[in-house]
Amino acid sequence: QVQLVESGGGLVQPGGSLRLSCAAPRSIFRINAMGWYRQTPGKERELVAQKTNDGSTNYADSVKGRFTISRDNVFNTVYLQMNSLKPEDTAIYYCNALGILGTYWGQGTQVTVSS
Repeated sequence: QVQLVESGGGLVQPGGSLRLSCAAPRSIFRINAMGWYRQTPGKERELVAQKTNDGSTNYADSVKGRFTISRDNVFNTVYLQMNSLKPEDTAIYYCNALGILGTYWGQGTQVTVSS
């Protein structure tokens, strides 16, 4: 199973910033969108942000104005700049890629916002 490779999680104080990175293997054919989801224990995985090939973006209401998603379509990479982090942002963050042949996920990276 092809897997995306994530990095950048960690522990940060409330109000701080983190930047997540994700790279998709070039073997994934025709990626149409890349994004980030997050999940906490007992809850379903939720969309945080997504960016399509034409530049359209979609953000969860809870992160609008604080998180910014960016992509490099040539190198199949996606980033999530997270500012003004809150304790409720604590979760495992998963990178996601939508290809014409399937959906792909990363292994997840832990983000913990705590003083």
